[in-house]
Amino acid sequence: MLNTFFKYLEYEKRYSKHTLLSYENDLKQFKSFLENQSQLHDLLKAEHRHIRAWVVQLMQEGIKPKSINRKIVSLRTFYKFAILREAIQQNPTQKIKALKVSKDLPQFVQEKEMDNLLNLLEFPDDFEGSRDALIMELLYGTGIRLAELLNLKYSDFNLSSKTIRILGKGNKERIIPFHAKILERLNNYISHKNKMFIGNEAGPLIVSINGNDAYPMMINRITKKYLNQVTTISKTSPHVLRHTFATHLLNKGADLNAVKDLLGHSSLAATQVYTHNSLDKLKKVFDQAHPKA
Repeated sequence: MLNTFFKYLEYEKRYSKHTLLSYENDLKQFKSFLENQSQLHDLLKAEHRHIRAWVVQLMQEGIKPKSINRKIVSLRTFYKFAILREAIQQNPTQKIKALKVSKDLPQFVQEKEMDNLLNLLEFPDDFEGSRDALIMELLYGTGIRLAELLNLKYSDFNLSSKTIRILGKGNKERIIPFHAKILERLNNYISHKNKMFIGNEAGPLIVSINGNDAYPMMINRITKKYLNQVTTISKTSPHVLRHTFATHLLNKGADLNAVKDLLGHSSLAATQVYTHNSLDKLKKVFDQAHPKA
């Protein structure tokens, strides 16, 4: 059942490799819990009380509510699939409720800091330097997700219209414009890449020094390396640059619906969190424009 489930997620739901790995880890952890605590070796025999006990244990271990909720989603998706396949009659996650999560505002890099990084900081004039410069420029200049960056190919770029075709979550396609600096970085990187690896055009755009496909930890190391040179914020992941992209757009007066489409969000609810980061900007507008301010 697990093998069939993962094939369903990969080929029918089109989940990313990162998401598939998360689901696999969550289900393995729960299976291990069942075996150790209840001597159950079959996920399909789990009951509501087993799942509730696992959630309690995760809380006692200090796992963050957001992470626990993701694990609950993994189980809920699996058991819904099992019901569709008529492997079970009742979903044991049906009465399991998500934990309350504190809504932390997304961290972002200040405009001046990003300007220092991309315009004043010198990237080495070699393969790795040109690649790293392109990665930072793409993440900040387009707001794409880490998984979307890893899946990007040179053929996804339309150089005449200066747009990129992005295949996002749920296999949803969107078109994102890119600015002239990205084109400059792209051409420089491709020049170095072609000298290093002949006949590599069809594969992923971003590769390692050995020509292998880029991977999440590699991109995380690169963003941390360069962001630490210009900012003191605690989070330096690729997703911070996505937050920065959205926040800076809204600070400059971009329409919320347009930002939603650029980010590939399915609803405005996910995009609205960035309006909180623009509160200082809104206060300034209010103070300048309202008669009673």
